Amino acid sequence: MWRKKVYALLGVLLVLSFIVTACAKPTPQVIEKKVVQTQVVEKKVVETKVVEKKVIQTKVVEKKVVVTPTPKPPEEVNLKIWIMPNGPDPLGAINTEIKAYEKLHPNVHIKAEVLDWGSAWTKITTAATSGEGPDISQLGTTWVAAIAAMGALRPFTSDEVAAMGGKDNFVAASWQTCNPVGSGYTVAVPWFVDDRALVYRSDVMKKVGLDPDKAFATWDSFDAALAKIKKAHAAGDVSCDPIGFPGKNDWNVLHNFAPWVWGAGGDMLNKGNTAAVFNSPKAIKGFKFYASLYTKGYAPKDVLELNSAQVEGLFTSGKICSVISGPWMIKGSRTPKDKGGWAGSIAAKNLAVHEIPAGPSGRFTFVGGSDLTVWRSSKHQKEAVDFVKYLAGKESQIRYGLNIGMLPAVKEALADPKFKDDPGYGVFVKAVEHGKSYPAIAAWGPLESAMVKNLGSLWDDVAGVNGTFDPDTVVPKRLNAAKKEVDAILAAGGQ
Repeated sequence: MWRKKVYALLGVLLVLSFIVTACAKPTPQVIEKKVVQTQVVEKKVVETKVVEKKVIQTKVVEKKVVVTPTPKPPEEVNLKIWIMPNGPDPLGAINTEIKAYEKLHPNVHIKAEVLDWGSAWTKITTAATSGEGPDISQLGTTWVAAIAAMGALRPFTSDEVAAMGGKDNFVAASWQTCNPVGSGYTVAVPWFVDDRALVYRSDVMKKVGLDPDKAFATWDSFDAALAKIKKAHAAGDVSCDPIGFPGKNDWNVLHNFAPWVWGAGGDMLNKGNTAAVFNSPKAIKGFKFYASLYTKGYAPKDVLELNSAQVEGLFTSGKICSVISGPWMIKGSRTPKDKGGWAGSIAAKNLAVHEIPAGPSGRFTFVGGSDLTVWRSSKHQKEAVDFVKYLAGKESQIRYGLNIGMLPAVKEALADPKFKDDPGYGVFVKAVEHGKSYPAIAAWGPLESAMVKNLGSLWDDVAGVNGTFDPDTVVPKRLNAAKKEVDAILAAGGQ
C-alpha cells in the first residue's frame, strides 16, 4: 500500500518540475550546433535475381564416317550357248529358259545357237582345238570325255557342284559321264536323260489277246508275243508288223544293241577299260538275239536301211506295232501335227510303254542324253556357271524336260508327278533304275565310231547283203574284227 503512495508522490513532483522550467527565462547562450542536412539522392538499384535455368550443353565429338560410293551398275555380260535340236522346237524351248534367267539377271544376255547332230562333232572339236568355243555347250554324254581331253572344258569346283545339290542330286548313270575316268575332275553337269523302252500299240495287244506285262517280261515271252502278232498280221487280223528297228544308217547303232548285250551278261569293255569284251560268249548271245528279231520276220524287210526317225515314222503311221525308243515319243503323241507331233493318230490314241524285256542277266536300258559344259575360253565363266546352275534347278528341269520330251537329269525333278505319275513318262522314269552308260574315257569317241562302222556291217550280214547269214559264225567273226580295231584305239588313245 505504501508503494502506491510513494509512486503517487513522485508523479506530483515530476509535474511541478516541468512547470517551473517552463516559466523561467532562459539565459542567452551562443551555441555551436552542427546541422546535418539530409539530401534525397536518386539511386538506381540493380536487383540480381537467381533464376533456376536448365542448360543443354552440346558436346562436339570427332567421328570418322566412311562414305560408300554409289555402286556401279552390273557389267553387261553376253553369253553364247550351243545346243542340239532338242525337241520339236529347239530354240523355243531354250529361249524359254533364257528369258526366265535374264529376268532374274537383267545384265546378262544369252544367245543360243542350234547345231545339227550331223555336223556338231566337227564344229565342237574344231572349237576345242582353236580355243574359240562358246561360253556354254551341250554335249552328248559319250562326247564329254573326248572334248575334256582336248583341254577345252573348265572343271566345276566342289563348291559349285555342292551348290547344285551334289552328285547324288543327279541320275547316277548320267553323273558318271561327267567325270572322265582317272581325271578327278567334274567337267560337265547332267542336263537331261534319254533312256529307252518299248513303245507299243495297246489296241493290237488286246486284239491278239496278249497281256503286256507277261508278253514283255522276258526275252522268251517277248519272242513268243512277236510271233503271235506276226501270225495275226499274216492273217489280216492286224494291220502292222510286230516291230521295227533301224539298221546301219542310224547314229544309234551301238545304243540299240547295248541293252541286249547287257541283258545277256556281256559288256563293251573290261573293268580297266583297256580292252574290248563285246566278243565274249555272253555278249555274242545278246547280239544274236537282237539280230534274230529281223531274221524271224518280225520287222519290215526294208527296215534295216532306215534310221531311228524313219522307223519311228513307221510306228506313228501305223505300219509297225512296236518300237524301242525314248521319252520324246510321249511328247510327239501329245503334240498336234501342225506343231510337229502326231496327236490324234491311231498310234497316239493307243500308245503304251513297257520296259525292255529282261534277259538272262536282268533288265537293262541305255541311258544317254546330254550334259552341260563351260568352256575354258569363256570370258565370263562365273556367269556361265551360274546359268548352268539355273538349268540344273528343279523348276527349269521340269519345264525344259516337258518341252523337249526328255527326262530330267535331276532326281528331284524326275520324281515330280508330271513325270513319275504319268502313264507314259512314268515307265521311262522307272527304266532309269535299270540304266547303264558307257565308261567316260577320252578314247570313247573314236571307239564308238569304229563300233558303229562294224555293227553297220553286221546289219548288212543280217540282211543277207554279204550272202547267207549264219549267226553262229558271222556274228563272232564280225565282233572279233571289231575288237582288234577297238583295242588298237584304246592302246593309242589311252583313257
